[in-house]
Amino acid sequence: MNRRSFLPSASLGAAALSQVLAQTGAATSGRIKQSLCRWCYAKIPITELAQSAAKMGIVAMDLVAPSEWDVVKEAGLRLTVVPGPTTIPDGLNRKENHDGIEQRFKPMVDKAVAAGAHSIIVFSGNRKGMGDAEGAENTIIGLNRIKKYAEDKGILVVMELLNSKVNHKDYMCDKTAWGVEVMKAVNSPNVKLLYDIYHMQIMEGDVIRTIRENHQWIGHYHTGGNPGRNEIDETQELNYLAISKAIAELDYDGYMAHEFVPKRDPLVSLKQAVDLCRV
Repeated sequence: MNRRSFLPSASLGAAALSQVLAQTGAATSGRIKQSLCRWCYAKIPITELAQSAAKMGIVAMDLVAPSEWDVVKEAGLRLTVVPGPTTIPDGLNRKENHDGIEQRFKPMVDKAVAAGAHSIIVFSGNRKGMGDAEGAENTIIGLNRIKKYAEDKGILVVMELLNSKVNHKDYMCDKTAWGVEVMKAVNSPNVKLLYDIYHMQIMEGDVIRTIRENHQWIGHYHTGGNPGRNEIDETQELNYLAISKAIAELDYDGYMAHEFVPKRDPLVSLKQAVDLCRV
């Protein structure tokens, strides 16, 4: 997938893989259903990745290309946040995009629902000189055009919060308050925010307070260490144990997907992340 540019992950040796599998037994996710993002582990064959993830207690996988859906499902994982009808730069904040988005959305949802997918992703699009108020109004209109179909089909639409400071220059949905304003106006149980913890740490910080105050508008989470978007361990500034506890205490019933680019053996780092967030 070309959703984001990313650094190649470290190569995984057979010995490291065997060690990880030997350490994992019939683990569970704890109070939070944990997922992982496929693109961060692109060098690992999908069968190995899915089976290894399932043994760690991971229950789902994000951003999987349709060609790999069957393999993920065969490993007992659910499809979460499947690719949607928008791109990061070209999204819902422009009315001229709405017809095409709606036309693409319906068959994509039908295919996703047939595969048992939980959610589908959308993006606001870049500003390109547009003011945030106008962009919010247009995004609300666009989401209102697709929300009933999502409700009828029983799939969750998540619009991702991304940082515009480091990774996605000019992206409009780059602040929680802007996203929440849109969600309140759309007011659908099937349209929520994808709160990316890494991105929002860069843009505004105050992660736990923000989650507590806005959790009813959040339908999915992504992890990632800051700075660098690497392992969520002691090498970075976020306290993922505390964040995970805060999310679990809100009786959150969605998924939290690991979206960090490993600098070490990928499955070793992934297992450490799962263990850390198992609360």
